Amino acid sequence: MDLKLYDTLSREKRSFVPIDPANVRMYVCGPTVYDFAHIGNARPVIVFDVLFRMLRHLYGAEHVTYVRNITDVDDKINARAAEEYPALPLNEAIRKVTEKTDKQFHDDVAALGCLPPSVEPRATEHIAEMRTLIEKLIASGNAYVAEDNVLFSVPSMKDYGQLSKRPLDEMIAGARVEVAPYKKDARDFVLWKPSKPGEPSWPSPAGVKAPGRPGWHIECSAMSWKYLGETFDIHGGGIDLVFPHHEDEIAQSRCAFHTPVMANYWIHNGFLQIEGEKMSKSLGNFVTIREILQAHWHGRAWSGNVVRLAMLTTHYRQPIDWSARRLAEVEKELFAIAGEFLQIPTSIFKNDHKSFADWLETVREPLDPTFIEFLCDDLNMPGALSAIRPKFPKISSDLKVASSVLATLQFVGVLHRQNLFLNTSPILRGVLDKEAQQGVFLAGRRLQVAMLNGYDREINEARSLLTDMEIEATFQAGGITLLSRDADTVSAQKEWIEKRIKARWDARARKDWAESDRIRDELLAMGIVLKDSKEGTTWEIAR
Repeated sequence: MDLKLYDTLSREKRSFVPIDPANVRMYVCGPTVYDFAHIGNARPVIVFDVLFRMLRHLYGAEHVTYVRNITDVDDKINARAAEEYPALPLNEAIRKVTEKTDKQFHDDVAALGCLPPSVEPRATEHIAEMRTLIEKLIASGNAYVAEDNVLFSVPSMKDYGQLSKRPLDEMIAGARVEVAPYKKDARDFVLWKPSKPGEPSWPSPAGVKAPGRPGWHIECSAMSWKYLGETFDIHGGGIDLVFPHHEDEIAQSRCAFHTPVMANYWIHNGFLQIEGEKMSKSLGNFVTIREILQAHWHGRAWSGNVVRLAMLTTHYRQPIDWSARRLAEVEKELFAIAGEFLQIPTSIFKNDHKSFADWLETVREPLDPTFIEFLCDDLNMPGALSAIRPKFPKISSDLKVASSVLATLQFVGVLHRQNLFLNTSPILRGVLDKEAQQGVFLAGRRLQVAMLNGYDREINEARSLLTDMEIEATFQAGGITLLSRDADTVSAQKEWIEKRIKARWDARARKDWAESDRIRDELLAMGIVLKDSKEGTTWEIAR
């Protein structure tokens, strides 16, 4: 299947042809770990996770290497460390900040359903590679030493600026480089700079006496070289990194290794706005991934599934307007999909599926071919979702359709069983109408997310909502058991359970042990524990 990707460098959609199909290589710029990652940071993480999954699907998981770096040396990190730990030596404070924020980032992206990259290098562990690159650039005449700084000489690269294609005056204005008298050209950028007293420092490259630390751009050139080689397949990141970061990476790497390209494809995701405005702390609309996941945005928690799907409903290259309305619409659709799965009659499961929960665990295929075709067209997720939406109402009546939809959505990281499905809802399925089931499911879903993540306020609110519905909820490792305390519904629930027990005894009477075990496991997955004795079978809710 032909994968086409839009290449920022050539400004065209191109068929992806790897340098080596047995070793497909992708590098994506990762976070600077000084604070909680904001929701804009989530977009490249999710987008390139989908591309990573596609490459693994097309070439085999063992043939794809995905590198996403961690920047752990930066002025913002130094400032945060001094602010949070003023009594500690700066280097020790920096270590505390980066360890804490690194864990926060990984917890958040895991909640968004992202696979870990193949390699996740930290900048401070690759200083030797950075020095080697810098020394190569000095030797080739592409860099020079000035007042203990090492700077890249932009005029030394004749075709500098091909990625961003900016005019000279715009490059000077937008380069975000320090204006300094020791620069030979206003566009020249720092490869290495002297450290201030107390700041992190390392032995400098040849020709520089004072200890110092790397510039930002050289870090990614060094780490991509270390793990992917002088030239590799894909380099990715947000559109805001095109200039100067990616432009300068290209200059460093190409001049150091004398190669025509650094990466064959440059992939960039579009900007993110918050409810129609640019996100900024000054506007008061700066929001982190953690705040959205932990009930601090618009007064409630949003699950990682909802955040992920909401991010994918706009094509990755287009700007996206992030809003509570978008999240609510996506959540409604996810609940509707989940409701269809919960309507699947257990009688249609094959013998190798002992229960609904077991089926959820074992479904891995088939992937919907039209969905995959859309993904192969420059990761067109909106088109892919539109292609399978007509199948959603058929989930509850056709197990083949259900298997395909579940496998396909899970393929792109949506519909994680542990974060979406309530194993016990089939009990209520037998006695509540569809609208009532959806209401109970919504409340139970909120409780499950809250308990999985330890959100105390949401736990209390969801329990209160269930109490108002006269629903009793208990939490176990396998899910949440939901049973009604309304007298009429309780009677119907008991009748439904006892019918299942009778069906099990009928199976035992005809020595259909497989069916007997299947019914027992089906009930157990719903939180119903059976106890057999000479007098018959009793049941209780697992506690």
